[in-house]
Amino acid sequence: MKIARDRFHKNLLANLLTINAMGVPGNADGSNKTSIAIARGIADRLMAETGVRAVAQTSGDEFENLISNFVAETLPKLSHVRPGKWDVKQVKTRGRAEIGRYAQYHHLVALQKAAERDPELAAVLGNDYSISPDVIVIRFLEDDDSLNTHEFLVDQSVSTRADLRENGTNKPLLHASISTKWTLRSDRAQNARSEALNLIRNRKGRQPHIMVVTGEPTPSRLASLALGTGDIDCVYHIALPELIASVSDLDNSEAEDMLGIMVNGRRLKDISDLPLDLAV
Repeated sequence: MKIARDRFHKNLLANLLTINAMGVPGNADGSNKTSIAIARGIADRLMAETGVRAVAQTSGDEFENLISNFVAETLPKLSHVRPGKWDVKQVKTRGRAEIGRYAQYHHLVALQKAAERDPELAAVLGNDYSISPDVIVIRFLEDDDSLNTHEFLVDQSVSTRADLRENGTNKPLLHASISTKWTLRSDRAQNARSEALNLIRNRKGRQPHIMVVTGEPTPSRLASLALGTGDIDCVYHIALPELIASVSDLDNSEAEDMLGIMVNGRRLKDISDLPLDLAV
């Protein structure tokens, strides 16, 4: 994972983690001295580790793309502990049209069509089933030959409704929904939580992993999303050890304590932990 993590950071510095003429990194709140100091500490440490200088290039969906590429590179390396046929996608099409392609949410397609025909139903439903993930991990289904590889397990008389079994009409499984938030403001944290709850409430079958990846440097804003349980599996930071060291440099006990609560409580992890958690 170290090689993949280093490559991720090189790409981050080369494409997204910019530092402007005033010395403010792209993931910092320019009006917040603490945010600037922590973000600069992270950027400086990553530059020292990778030998890459940040450049002024940005793209609206670049962070999603970097996360998608990182997961696509690392998850297959864990096939010995998590076998299966996988795909990782950066979602370009928002809304139920995409999420309805997968087994747990295929019924939302019919619900959407019904709402389009009935304005009263649409008004009742509102956005309660609106789900727009940024990056998804898909598990494809297994045919009978694959399931019977080591010994005879299934035929047409048994296990005919199992979600994992390919029968020609069922849909692949949504294994994980990953929300990417380059920075966190209160509204962005709330959006991630709302989407997570919709994923939980509207599924039929197994709940997918629900994860958030962020480059937010400020512990108080990270806490707005990371603290608490029941909706999001965990929040993953682009550079957690560098974040911890940068917060320590501030000699701010409140920020250090808040960060410690999230890390020790297993609510905030490093980007390198994400692929291994996906293998659970």
